[in-house]
Amino acid sequence: MATIHIRCIGEKVLVPQSELELLVKLAQRYEDITVQRQEDDVTTEDIMRLSEQSGAFDFWKDEREDIYSSKDGEPV
Repeated sequence: MATIHIRCIGEKVLVPQSELELLVKLAQRYEDITVQRQEDDVTTEDIMRLSEQSGAFDFWKDEREDIYSSKDGEPV
């Protein structure tokens, strides 16, 4: 069994080059295929969507107002 690592950005999927080549070779065993590459950079919108969906900044949602007090920043 093979494991393919992907990263989703909205409707698009990023796959490491080496794993894409493996997928192409496997597919070519069964039929002729054409790979169409889009060489454009990832858009800012795609990066923002990935950040939102990844959960990397979820800790901001849980921030409580009482985390800091008036004593924060005072010398120990």
